[in-house]
This record gives sequence, C-alpha cells and structure tokens, in this order.
Amino acid sequence: MVIYKQYNQDQLDLQYNNRIHVPDYETYFTTWERLSRKAEKKYTVLKDIAYGNGPRECIDVFPSANSGSKTLIFIHGGYWQRFDKSLFHFVAGAFADYGITIVLLNYPLIPDVSIDEIVASCRKSLTWLKKNLRELNGDPLQMYIAGHSAGGHLAAMLLENRWAKNNLDDSIKGVCSLSGLFNLIPIEQSNLNSVLNLTREITERNSPVNLEPTSVGRLLLFVGSAETQEYKDQSEELFNTWKNKVSAIDFSEITGLNHFSILNSILDPFSLIHHSICKMMQL
Repeated sequence: MVIYKQYNQDQLDLQYNNRIHVPDYETYFTTWERLSRKAEKKYTVLKDIAYGNGPRECIDVFPSANSGSKTLIFIHGGYWQRFDKSLFHFVAGAFADYGITIVLLNYPLIPDVSIDEIVASCRKSLTWLKKNLRELNGDPLQMYIAGHSAGGHLAAMLLENRWAKNNLDDSIKGVCSLSGLFNLIPIEQSNLNSVLNLTREITERNSPVNLEPTSVGRLLLFVGSAETQEYKDQSEELFNTWKNKVSAIDFSEITGLNHFSILNSILDPFSLIHHSICKMMQL
C-alpha cells in the first residue's frame, strides 16, 4: 500500500534510514570524536554556557581573539533524539583560524521533549546570544548558522519570519543547511515516528516548507548525491518554496557525498561547502 508519494511503508522507512545506506557510518563518528578532541586542545573553548534552565540548554564557544567578530553557530543532527555538541567541536576546528567566534549548540532531545520544545529552545539560544555574544567576542548583528540533518531543520526554523522579526532584528545574515529536513510529513509517516510522536498539527507548524522566512543574506542548501531520493527532495522542495521569498538561495547536490561524509567535507578548505560558508560569511 502506498504511504507517501510512490513509497510503501518499508520503502519510506528505508528512505530515512541513513545508517543502512552507509554501512561504515560508525567510522565517521570515530573521526569526528578524534578531530573534536584535537580542536579542543588547539583552541580556547568555553564549555557548557547556559542559555536556559534545561540541562541541555547550553553551548560550547570557541571565542575569537578579536572582539566584535562574525559568529558561526552550528546545530547538530541526530533526528532530534541523539548526540551532543562536544562530538562536533571539529566544526570549530575547521573555521577558528579565520578569526571568528564559533558556537556549538545543545538542545533538549526527544523523548524528553517534543519538537515544539526543541524549536523553542533553539530560538531561546539565539535570543540569548543576541544579548550576550559581545562578551564572547562575537557580533550579535553578524550571526551565521550551519546545521546538519535535523540541525538543518532547526536552522531553517530560526528563519520563521514572525518570530525572527520580533526577536532578532535581522541579526542572522546567512544559513547553511547540510542534508536538512524541511517537510516533516514523511517523517511523521515513517517508523521514526514511533519515537518522535509527531501529530499532524506538530508536523505542519514545524515544517519550514509551510512557513514564511525572514530576510536573510544567503541561504545555502546542500545534499549529497549518495543520499536517498527523499533527502534530495527535502532540500529541493525548500528551495522551490522559498526561492522567491529570501534574498538569495542556492541548492547544490554534491557528487559522491553521503549523509555523513557531507559533514566531513566541511573540513576541507577546498571543498564546495567550506568555500561556500566562507563566501557567505565574507571571510
């Protein structure tokens, strides 16, 4: 029986099972851990700075040596239910030498909270950063966001026009999403929902394709050619939905990259993703 588009239940579940498509996925986690600990030793890092009262409402910051620096905020993925900011310190290692402040964001995870609460927590973090970023040598008027997978979804949710206009005053100058999720209907209908507990109402209000974006300097959408068709469709749908609603938007499918190697490519200064982030931030 068809569940979504042309997919039956097993086929849809397979589309969103990233690990089954990358049998050596654990090697990526091992590499991220090793490189993150290396970045910790090389650069100054301030850990577990609270932006809220929840146990996971905290950030790690690699502050620039110079005051008033541009700031890159990274939001990790994990289907809103796993991982910790410390695993992704390698992202800071990739950009610290450009003289910017880098923020690694934690947020509460399912099943302890709902996606509504996760989005609210991430928005709380941006509001906190706007007020406190100068103390971390960042510039609250020059914030850029990058997110991977579910983190790409959360980055897009921070661009929702009504909230952003009321809380950030166009402080977000650019966003880069790697393999993001922007239409949660297929997620709701997949076996992931046995943990996520999405209802149609939650799905609709947390799907960026349904929302009006605020003005942003540039929105970058990347997906790997070795990812599933659904992941490619997710970014393409947001591109088509928002292309006439934001100042500038780019969508690229990168040859040979899978759901995990696409995040690795951020480390390569000659890669399209690394170069595009630097160009977006005018580094």
